[in-house]
Amino acid sequence: MSTDTIENGETYLDRDALLAAAIKRAGVSDFGDRWFIEPMTRYLDAANAEARLTAEGAAGLREVVVKGLVSRLRMVEDIRRHPEILDEQVDVAGIILGLPRTGSTIFHRLLAHAPGMTAIRWYEAQNFAPFPEDQPGQPDGRRAYARAMIDGWLAAAPELASIHPLDPEAPDEEILILGQMFVSTMVEAMAFIPSFAQWLNTYDQSKGHEDLKTILKYLQWQDPSRRGKRWVLKSPSNLPYTELAARAFPDAVLIMTHRDPLQTVPSYVSMQAALYKLSGTIPDHEVGAFWFKRLTDWMNRFEAARGRIGEQRFIDIDYRDVARDPLTQARHVLARMGIPLNAELDEALAEFMAGNQREQRPMHDYSLERFGLEEAEILAAFADYRARYIV
Repeated sequence: MSTDTIENGETYLDRDALLAAAIKRAGVSDFGDRWFIEPMTRYLDAANAEARLTAEGAAGLREVVVKGLVSRLRMVEDIRRHPEILDEQVDVAGIILGLPRTGSTIFHRLLAHAPGMTAIRWYEAQNFAPFPEDQPGQPDGRRAYARAMIDGWLAAAPELASIHPLDPEAPDEEILILGQMFVSTMVEAMAFIPSFAQWLNTYDQSKGHEDLKTILKYLQWQDPSRRGKRWVLKSPSNLPYTELAARAFPDAVLIMTHRDPLQTVPSYVSMQAALYKLSGTIPDHEVGAFWFKRLTDWMNRFEAARGRIGEQRFIDIDYRDVARDPLTQARHVLARMGIPLNAELDEALAEFMAGNQREQRPMHDYSLERFGLEEAEILAAFADYRARYIV
């Protein structure tokens, strides 16, 4: 991998050039509401100044930005041609949140496999608009794009295979879409941009969630078999901005997954270190210092928000219980969301678990020492959380 830095000019991310590239690729120029320009500008400024981008990393981020803008352009054009898209009725039944590395991915995919449920697929999150060459109901181009993207990631950071199960067809996080509007923690996960993370805490991200609701309608319109099904969303990165998701989807159950921060903090820091290898050259101790403080802030923000939202919206799920008996925990949550508990459900959940054993991936190895973290610091920072949910 190149070690070229921002000083050589090759790694500079130019907003107007990216907008122009998206318009050229999409063949249309109407972005709809251009509210996203402010967070886009903030993000690019931070990436140029702080991310220590390699030439390859900058090229990758350019593509991430452009493909997101292209999806927006194509969606706006599709809605112009098919205004009935906005008439789709989308029912978001649940939103999974919690600290990262709490088993939320496997639990999300388990819930989404239940009869009557649906979720955003990884390939859809990467390109939520159909490609021009794809036929209705046959998103072959987007699937191929997603597979190539995963292959590229694993070539640059092989350890990702043990950290997160990357599958183009599997349910994944809506922040992958929100990040394409520059209003989610996804963008700070892909490049080291501490100043943007600080600014994001002060920014009203509600327009991103309004657009997300439109995108869910758009995805449902693309696949009519989803009509009448209930959506389950998931992202640990909802944690610091829980009230946004709660307001956007007022009927959704908020599903909080729990695991001891002594495991989740170093595990997530190691994931971030692997992701940063895709874009820049950030020493492990800097990754550890930033993300330990960031995760602490996430939890503090969440605890304050939970009190304002109200306990009646939440259901708590312990990582240890999911590991011991995932089907019982899934049935518990699905019942809360109004899904009938019957033999068909049990068969579907058992089928999913039979094909998704953790042993199919290499074990994820991480340590506190590698990232300059200390157990005592984590215990002190998360003392109240551990007392309430873990100990």
